Amino acid sequence: MTHLLHIDASARPGRSGSEPYGSHTRRLSHRFVTRWMAARPHDRCSYRDVGVAPPTPVSAAWVHAAFTPQAQREDWMQQVLAESDALVDELLQADLLVLGVPMYNFGPPAPFKAYIDNIVRVGRTFGFDRSRPGLPYWPMLKGQGKRIVLLSSRGDFGYEAGGHMAGMNHVEGSIASAFKYLGVDEFHSAAIEYDEFADERLAQSIAAAEQRVDVLVDMLQVATPG
Repeated sequence: MTHLLHIDASARPGRSGSEPYGSHTRRLSHRFVTRWMAARPHDRCSYRDVGVAPPTPVSAAWVHAAFTPQAQREDWMQQVLAESDALVDELLQADLLVLGVPMYNFGPPAPFKAYIDNIVRVGRTFGFDRSRPGLPYWPMLKGQGKRIVLLSSRGDFGYEAGGHMAGMNHVEGSIASAFKYLGVDEFHSAAIEYDEFADERLAQSIAAAEQRVDVLVDMLQVATPG
């Protein structure tokens, strides 16, 4: 049985194509998960909406608590880290992450950055030891077979690799870098562009992204046991 973790990060609550002013990323992530579960109904899917319920941003107290060894933590430290612990536990249980993350001002929305900050945890998702030969850091999720599908959207166009705006796309790269640091190396993506133009180019981009989603579902299911 495969465990999906479906996360949406758009500030828009609805899905485009279904509701006025709905989210393109929610549309794509919903399509992926719906098609996946239709083909594999015995798999499990957990859902988290950080766009509607953002994680608490990291604070000085959070950093103090996170870098205090577990056995030495005071009660207040456990309380400060409780939300982060729940997010990490959820991540550790997942095999496939389906992330609906739009581009806001060239990067991911602030709530998703807060999510990343909460799951990059010393002693839980990455290791750290100053006395270790070579680099003192190592990924703790490596070898667990976790995979990521990032489904994004952009108001403008040309943010794909080789595009004229590629150098300003800090969504796919930043998210892939954070998870690779933790040991998650398999990364797939699809994106809708031309949202601000609202013309035939947007319609074509939506159709192409949905086709890419369908291809990803089929491809990843073939590579998934059971």
